[in-house]
Amino acid sequence: MSTKRRGHNEGTIRQRTDGAWEARLSLPGGKRKSFYGKTRREVQDKLRTAQRDLDNGVDLTTEKLTIARFLDQWLAASIKPSVRAKTYEGYESIVRVRVVPHIGRKSLGRITPLEVQALYADLATAGLSNRSIHHTHRVLHHAFTQAMRWGLIARNPCDGVTPPTPGRREMHVLTQAQVAAFLDATRDHRMHALYVLAVTTGMRLGELLGLRWEDVDLESGKVVVRRALQPQRGSGLVFVQPKTARSRRTVVLSQRAITALHDHRRRQLEARLLGGHDWRDQGLVFCNPSGGPLYPTYQTAVFQQALTQARLPRIRFHDLRHTA
Repeated sequence: MSTKRRGHNEGTIRQRTDGAWEARLSLPGGKRKSFYGKTRREVQDKLRTAQRDLDNGVDLTTEKLTIARFLDQWLAASIKPSVRAKTYEGYESIVRVRVVPHIGRKSLGRITPLEVQALYADLATAGLSNRSIHHTHRVLHHAFTQAMRWGLIARNPCDGVTPPTPGRREMHVLTQAQVAAFLDATRDHRMHALYVLAVTTGMRLGELLGLRWEDVDLESGKVVVRRALQPQRGSGLVFVQPKTARSRRTVVLSQRAITALHDHRRRQLEARLLGGHDWRDQGLVFCNPSGGPLYPTYQTAVFQQALTQARLPRIRFHDLRHTA
């Protein structure tokens, strides 16, 4: 009598003599992967998850699965589909720059808390701040938690380490007198209205650079925040939805902001006439000389230069929203 061989991606469930439940999944190459649990339902859920992940191309064999390969699969299968592009870039950068060069070649199934702790020590020796190391710890903990859900490891090695305590980021804001001096010094600056809105509305730089004139009602003195401008690797400048539902909001303008926007609109119309056929109108409130979007990083540099010329202390553009 012939025996039917179990195909790839098929599984069995049994109760062991010690009372625990075990699910076994057939893998490519003739190997099998076991998942354990206290109840049949628990291992059945793990088996279904593993079958789905196997269909999606996740390598469930931990013997040859390195940290680098696992993290690459984790980023592609779990992170990229579920977060904003900018957030994904941050995760990918941490993995590529801070983690893989140190522990990327180690086996996922054999990584120990001691090795993770050594990674943090190496990063500290290299000059990375406690806050950055703590962020790296959060990313790794997230990744290893997913590895546990996929049945790749039995425990999270990050649970056995002590990450450094992140220091509180000191916020530097301008005093009211300094704000007045800054706005007075930049009165003729082409980005004067940008600075006025930043210090009077609390809007983020990306939100300001994403404003279109259709979002602005100067008669009622209101601005509707509908989008933000964001640089993305491989895509350039992209208009995205605000970070949260609360970020999509209506902002009431001060009289100073309304006046600044009126002046800015007049200057922009003059620039549009001078630009002629070279002007590419996108309806942006703050745009480059040809009507296109502005790079946030460049505007940050322009802002720093304006602070220097006004003989004021250097602060982040983001800190202006806390002056509002």
